[in-house]
Amino acid sequence: MGARNMNGDRRPTLEAVAALAGVGRGTVSRVINGSPKVSEKARDAVQQAIRELGYVPNRAARTLVTRRTDTVALVVSESELRVFDEPYFAGTIRGIGSALSETGLQLILTMAQSRQDHERLEHYLTGQHVDGVLLISLHGADPLPGRLEEMGVPTVIGGKPVGLDPYCYVDVDNRAGARQAVKYLLGRGRGRIATIAGPQDMGVGVDRLAGYRDALIATGMPEIVAYGDFSEESGARAMLGLLAEHPELDAVFTASDPMALGALRVLRQEGRDVPGDVAVVGFDDSPAGAHSSPPLTTVHQPTETMGRQMAQLLVARINGEHLDQPVVILDTHLVERASA
Repeated sequence: MGARNMNGDRRPTLEAVAALAGVGRGTVSRVINGSPKVSEKARDAVQQAIRELGYVPNRAARTLVTRRTDTVALVVSESELRVFDEPYFAGTIRGIGSALSETGLQLILTMAQSRQDHERLEHYLTGQHVDGVLLISLHGADPLPGRLEEMGVPTVIGGKPVGLDPYCYVDVDNRAGARQAVKYLLGRGRGRIATIAGPQDMGVGVDRLAGYRDALIATGMPEIVAYGDFSEESGARAMLGLLAEHPELDAVFTASDPMALGALRVLRQEGRDVPGDVAVVGFDDSPAGAHSSPPLTTVHQPTETMGRQMAQLLVARINGEHLDQPVVILDTHLVERASA
């Protein structure tokens, strides 16, 4: 006897869907979880079987691939100090929390900085403890997102990583935002524009440096590049180095607001007027930037929207919905204040 439809007295099972579609249980699981590793033919067959049987892949039907936990994990590849200090994380986590609060899903926040941390986490995350995973601030070609996908764990990444081409992620247009910031400085007549770039093992660091280079390339001006890790202290260190090597610089675009605040501190200490001697532009549009001295001209990135979009995509994947747009890129815009 096969499973009956929704009008019958038994709920259709995952096995019944697999049998009707002529595929294995694992293929049905992958279709339900939105995995890209399924042929179009198999996906169509599974979706047709789901329609015919009236199979309901949602929380009411708790017979998906595994027992549902109603829990999702947010993995941040940074130290606790960074996560609680920097505005990007606060905004993104607020957005994730607000979207999940409407679904009844609980959020687990995990900070995992080292490769060993990630290996330990991998066992937990693939052990049926969570229904899905959100990943932000990935460094390098981290294997964790790929392993989660292979194990059928629905995954959404915040910020496209370096060296990976994930199926589902949300990002902001970092390159365009940086290009706009530097073009603004050029339009204000600045002729020696430096940048304090972010880490080059992160997509966001690479893209913001590329935007700086895009804006300068047509001008013939030399590139003046220092590097930080997005923190305020790294911005201060980089600014000291820039002033020592390039005392003639008259503007600096920093790849984060905390780095811009560090740069402002050093410029004050060194007796440079902002923006008279050196104009400064940040990237974040953080509350601290609005209240700095002088208030910071910066690129607005919609971190809360990014977090909400990530959570909404993950919930859709957990529920087995087909994603028309698995990659979302959000716009940025320049916020003009007194520092440039």
